[in-house]
Amino acid sequence: MKTALARCRDPANEVLLSALSVWEIAVKYRLGRLPLPARPERYVVSRRRWLRLEPLAFDESGAAHDALLPNHHRDPFDRGLVSQAILNGMAIVTPDPMIARCPDPIVW
Repeated sequence: MKTALARCRDPANEVLLSALSVWEIAVKYRLGRLPLPARPERYVVSRRRWLRLEPLAFDESGAAHDALLPNHHRDPFDRGLVSQAILNGMAIVTPDPMIARCPDPIVW
């Protein structure tokens, strides 16, 4: 985790929040599995801005890339994040051991 914090705080690195993560937050909120102090459409945007994270759209190439990934992880949100990282040459900041099995750079 110390490595992740250091890399995220390094002004040489761009830190992004994927639309997939926002969607997953909204789904979990709607299902009652993620309590938030405000509705996701307000809370996530305010936190993203406060943390100075840039938004990252999820596009067609990221969606199609899923077909090329091994079946290590079945969560579609996480698979999309892995595809985004691979296609954009990015690292993913996560402690998720299932994502770590995928072919992409992980920072934690």
